[in-house]
Amino acid sequence: MTQEPSSASAPAGAPSGTPPAAGAPPVTITEAAGKKVIALMAKEGLAPAEAGLRVSVIGGGCSGLSYKLSFEKQPKTRDKIYEMHGVRVFLDPKSALYLKGTEVDFVDSLSGTGFTFQNQSAKGTCGCGQSFSA
Repeated sequence: MTQEPSSASAPAGAPSGTPPAAGAPPVTITEAAGKKVIALMAKEGLAPAEAGLRVSVIGGGCSGLSYKLSFEKQPKTRDKIYEMHGVRVFLDPKSALYLKGTEVDFVDSLSGTGFTFQNQSAKGTCGCGQSFSA
């Protein structure tokens, strides 16, 4: 039986019993975002092999839903784990529904510095780019 390659690989230090998710991830992070996440983790004393980036959607914001990024040491029971650019990304099933096709980038420009979200599933977004409607 032939096994197809997966976009997610088993990262070093992954908790036992929590295999990486197979297939294309609902959300991706760019190389620039990955580098910034690793730098921010280092500032907080976290190693990428020992923690991960949670990308989630929460209620609130001017368009109804907001993006949330946070560091966590362990994934939750139902999380899918994806490895991108040296970062483990933790994604809960509910957020995955809203984030399908979303790209997280990090920009540093004259008009602003920070993480940006390009969400193909969003029906509307607000001016700040941190809030959307589904």
